[in-house]
Amino acid sequence: MSRVGKYPIAVPAGIKALIEGGVFVAQAAKGEFRFPIPDGVKISLEDSKIFVASVSKDKRDRQMWGTTRAIINNGISGLVTPFCRKVELVGVGYRASMQGSDLVLQLGYSHDINFTVPKGILVKCEKPTTISVNGSDKKMVGQVVRELQNLRKPEPYKGKGVLREGQFVIRKEGKKK
Repeated sequence: MSRVGKYPIAVPAGIKALIEGGVFVAQAAKGEFRFPIPDGVKISLEDSKIFVASVSKDKRDRQMWGTTRAIINNGISGLVTPFCRKVELVGVGYRASMQGSDLVLQLGYSHDINFTVPKGILVKCEKPTTISVNGSDKKMVGQVVRELQNLRKPEPYKGKGVLREGQFVIRKEGKKK
């Protein structure tokens, strides 16, 4: 039995949850969360709670039971309080700024990098070396942070690059004489 899937999900006030055509939809004033219901999983809405159940005892159905419950719970909690990830730019001359809806990054290349922010994601430059990525979709926030990191991956010799807040880079020793 799934330890995660058996717990009901409480729907907070101000969020409307419904199932339409095999897709779970949660709507709030801040946005909307959509998740296609996988085969082998049944979702029911009772009072202000969401129950997720497995249709059969098949291994894949049991796996999707807990996964579906966790994804729906993250989607609803993201509508209540958006997810936030911070990114730090470490390196001489590395900085970021917003120009309209684009993020302009200077990462030690001969040119500036224009990063187009996806719809539903809010990016703020709190300092020239700190970027805050906010959004109601946890997966999308993580994807944007990963794309920013891929622009200049952390390197082990000087520790320069685009790092998640709190990320530790294992430093290597340089050449010895």
